[in-house]
Parts: sequence; C-alpha cells; structure tokens
Amino acid sequence: MAKTKSKTQYVCQSCGSVSAKWLGKCPDCLEWNTFQEEAMLPKQTRVEGISSQSAPKPITEILSGDKERFDTGISELNRVLGGGLVKGSLTLISGDPGIGKSTLLLQCAHEIAKRYGTVLYVSGEESEEQIKIRGDRLSATAEKLFIVSETSMEVIEGHIRDLKPAFVIIDSIQTVYTEKVTSAPGSVSQVRECANSLMRIGKLMGIPLFIVAHVTKQGELAGPRVLEHMVDSVLYFEGERTEEIRVLRTMKNRFGTTSEIGVFEMAAEGLVEVYDPSRIFLEDHRGAKEGSMVIGIMEGTRPLLVQVQSLVAETKAVMPRRSALGIELPRLNMILAVLEKKLKIPFYASDVYVNVVGGLSVEGTSQDLGLALSLVSSAKGRDIKYDRLMAIGEIGLTGEIRPVNHVERLIGEGVKMGFEYFMIPSRNMEKIKIKNIHLIPVETLKEAVNKIF
Repeated sequence: MAKTKSKTQYVCQSCGSVSAKWLGKCPDCLEWNTFQEEAMLPKQTRVEGISSQSAPKPITEILSGDKERFDTGISELNRVLGGGLVKGSLTLISGDPGIGKSTLLLQCAHEIAKRYGTVLYVSGEESEEQIKIRGDRLSATAEKLFIVSETSMEVIEGHIRDLKPAFVIIDSIQTVYTEKVTSAPGSVSQVRECANSLMRIGKLMGIPLFIVAHVTKQGELAGPRVLEHMVDSVLYFEGERTEEIRVLRTMKNRFGTTSEIGVFEMAAEGLVEVYDPSRIFLEDHRGAKEGSMVIGIMEGTRPLLVQVQSLVAETKAVMPRRSALGIELPRLNMILAVLEKKLKIPFYASDVYVNVVGGLSVEGTSQDLGLALSLVSSAKGRDIKYDRLMAIGEIGLTGEIRPVNHVERLIGEGVKMGFEYFMIPSRNMEKIKIKNIHLIPVETLKEAVNKIF
C-alpha cells in the first residue's frame, strides 16, 4: 500500500505568514529567506473551551469589579502590572540578554511563594543547580519555590496539574516544544502552539503565568507577532548592561495603563527598587552647563526629571550625522528644522548628538523645549543663564510653544528636587497653583532663547 504523503506548509519565521510554497521574500513583513517548511497540524475534531461552565450572559448581569490580584512583593513590578498579578493572566517579559529578566522573576517567585504558596519556575536554558546558585545570591530560597529544568510542553503541563501552583514562570518560551508540532523549538509554530497551551492552562486553573521571550538584534520581540496578541500583558526591560539603572516598561496591559514604568538598580543582591527615580537620573547634574538641560516628563502616573545633553560639532562631511539616544530621531530632526527656519541657526553644517542621561527612552512632546534649548546652547557655545532651570513645553512647526498636560505635577517634582526656575508655555500659567517659585512663561521658541541667554 502506498504511504500517505504528509502535508506541509511554509511559515515565515519573522511574522508567522503561511504559504503553500517557498518564497524568497515574505509578502507580509518583506523579510528575505525567512520561510521554513513545517508539517501541517491535523484539524482538531473537538474544540477545547477555556471553561466547561462558560455560557453567553447579558452584559448587564456580568460583574465588573476589579480582578483579584496577587501582591508580587515588588512595588515597582506591581506598578507596571496595574496593581499586581491577576489570576489566570498571561504576561510576556522580554529584554536584551543579561538585562535582569531572570533575576527579577526569581525575586518575584520567592516573594509570591512566601505569601501565597507553591510557585513553579520552569527553565529551559539553565539547570536547577545554576538557578540555585543565583537564588542563594539573591536570598530567594522560599521553601515552596519549586525549580525544574524542562522543555517539553506535555511534561510541563503535567507538573502544573500535579503541583497546582499559585504562580508559574516559563524561562523561556523559545526553548519549549510540543510533540504536536514537528518543527524545531523556537519556530513560529512551536512558539504559537506552546503559548496557546499555557494560556489555556492558566485560564482554566486560574494561575497567573510569566513567560520570558528573546529579542532580535534590532531589540524587537522574537517570534510571531501573534504572541503579543495572545498574552494579557507585555513588559520590556530597558537599560544598558554596563549601567546600573534598569527600566521595566509596560507595552501592553489588559488590566491597567500601558504607560507605567518601574525603575530598578542592579546591585550585588539583585534588583533593588528605586522609589525616587528623578534623584537617580539627576545624580550627575551639576547645574547649568553648555548643551545640558533638565526636562520634565510623565511616565504613566509618575512625574520624572531627566537630563538631556546635546553636542553640536562643525563637520566637513556632505551628510552631517544625526544621533539620538533616548530621543526619537524624527522628533530631533523636526526640532532642528524649526530652529533652522525660525532662529537661522545653521545645523546643516554640523553633526548633532543627543543623549538622555541614565539610559531612559523619552516619549511624548513635553521634552521639546528643553531639547531645543540644549541644542541652541551647544551650537552657540554658551551656558544657560539660570543655574537651576527646568523646561517644559511642546514645540509646534510654526515655532510656537504649545501647552502640555500635568505641568503642575512636573513643577512639583522639580521643587522637590531643588529647582527654582521653570520655563513653561504661557497657556499653562493659569493652571499653576504652586507658590514661591519663579515661572518663566514663553509663547515662541525665539522668546525662550532670548530669555535664557
């Protein structure tokens, strides 16, 4: 009897796109040589639901109270999660190698094991002995913290059903494989199928799960984009391995805001929470210097002060260089264009370098005014007039200084850090109720430059 030929398909390892034949270039993500042949999964004859008791209900009968949350014992982690771990939630955490993902999760596992009971830490990259050595260094040795080195999804599922833990960590999803899929661990099909199994287990048993994911050379999440859609929360670790400061940022959160950050400091005993991040980011600030400005930004509900430094150097190159660390490059190019048009400063003949001290990536528009003033200070080679000055404001394409939100909270943070002068948009003046401070209202970028030099 002739053997039945197994059906195969070609799957893009970058975005998960499926094709009946091999393609050199993916039509969806436009990446080259990413299609790999994989066996097609057999069709399921029975659909497994999340709960056997699930049934459609009128929306008026559904309770909308807050979900029950676990206290992780780490307040900065609780902040980015929206108040703690929600039962049955699936959280994805990623970041560069060595940034501190496993360290944070082991500390979290230790705290939850002390508070709520059994915690299962599944590692596909390290042995139990390696994790024990790290646990001894971090003093994360709770009696109910169970460690296992395993990569088979079927075996992991068996451990979860036997232990019935209160919390599960999978480190990492790229090392886990299931027998249902014939492709290698880390492939799109394996990652998708294993994540789906973990989600089903977590929802069915009410267990919060943390899964670690690798990142690509470009710093993006490795694996299919559908992985981010499947999970409830996506956390990303930022920072330089050579620096002590680590920032945990929320990229997606179904149970809270997506703009919160948690700040940690890497120490010998592990990750230490930073409750006053503005003081850490301004630790090396020594007053007004050429090309240096302090700006105020909002990260979720937290006001932060950071120092932005600019260096404008004349160049003979045909194409001047533009480099920005912590600032979006399109935003920098826009501000340079406004400065050239409205203030006639010839940046077209200079290399421009911008850096946010501390390794923080700044988003939003409240930093525009401070960035522009630091660029002008470096280009003119002049120090800023006021020693303890903080600038807040958005710059429009016409050179106007537009109002921003939460100005009073940012000024309050500045007062706490010892700042005396605050340059703000004129239209924000009526919202300021703080007394005994020096406000410098400005309406245009030209007016702002004239007032500080």
